Amino acid sequence: MKVVLNDYEPSEIIRFIRQSTDLTQRQFGKKIGKSEDTVQSYELGRNKMTLNKFLEIAKMFNIKVTMEEDTTKK
Repeated sequence: MKVVLNDYEPSEIIRFIRQSTDLTQRQFGKKIGKSEDTVQSYELGRNKMTLNKFLEIAKMFNIKVTMEEDTTKK
């Protein structure tokens, strides 16, 4: 699976990864070493995760993360 960072907010991507794996917030948190409350905060955009943690989670769930150049801005 491939996710383009430009198209989504980080909170949306985390929720998408969790839901696509059919995990509850508690189960997802256990897999990534975070609490259910922290996962909920990530998904609501209240807490920001580091880029390293985000990439670690993507790798863990076999998600390819890319950024594409915005060709509409000049």
